[in-house]
Amino acid sequence: CVPISRTLAAEAVVSTQSTGARQLFRIDGVTRVFLAPDFISITKDDNDISWNIMKPDVFACIMDFFTSNQPVLLDEAALSSNDTAIDPDDDETTIMIKELLDTRIRPTVMEDGGDIRFVAFEDGIVKLALQGSCSGCPSSSVTLKNGIENMMQFYIPEVISVEAVDDEITELQQKVFDDLESKLDNDDGKNK
Repeated sequence: CVPISRTLAAEAVVSTQSTGARQLFRIDGVTRVFLAPDFISITKDDNDISWNIMKPDVFACIMDFFTSNQPVLLDEAALSSNDTAIDPDDDETTIMIKELLDTRIRPTVMEDGGDIRFVAFEDGIVKLALQGSCSGCPSSSVTLKNGIENMMQFYIPEVISVEAVDDEITELQQKVFDDLESKLDNDDGKNK
C-alpha cells in the first residue's frame, strides 16, 4: 500500500483516482470520502440509514481494499497540490499565513477528521476551503471564526477576517460526485 504524502479530499475527484474511495462510494449513504496520511473520514447523507447499519459495510470495504495491496491513489502526483507551498510571488503576510496553517491549525483540524486548504489572502481576508468532516459541519463556522480567525489575528495583525469559501477543487469534486452517483444509479437500474 502506498502511503499518502499529504491530505487529499476524495470527496469525488479522488474517487476517480482511488479504487478504495470508489468502492466506498458504492455503499448506500456515503457522500464523502476524505483520505489523509493517518485516517479516513467518511460522511454519510441524512437518509434513514444509521451508522450502525453502514459501519460493517464500510469496515469490510476498507479492509478488503488494504488486503488487496492496491495503491491508495492511482496517480497521486496528478492530484496533489500543496496549497501552503511558498510561491515566489507570496508576500510576507501570505507566507506567515501558510506557515501558521501548516504548523498550528491544520494538525488540530486533522484530529477531528478534516483539513483546511488555503485559497487566497486578499484585502486582509484569509479565504480557506474546508475539507473532510469539516466541510458542511454545523460547528465549522464557529471553529473558523472563534478558533482559526482568532489565532490568525493574534499571530498576524494584517488578518482582518477568515472566510470559508468553495474553491475550484470543491466545485469540481461535486460535479464528479454527481456524475458518479448518476452512473451508479444507472448501473443499479440495469441490474434490477
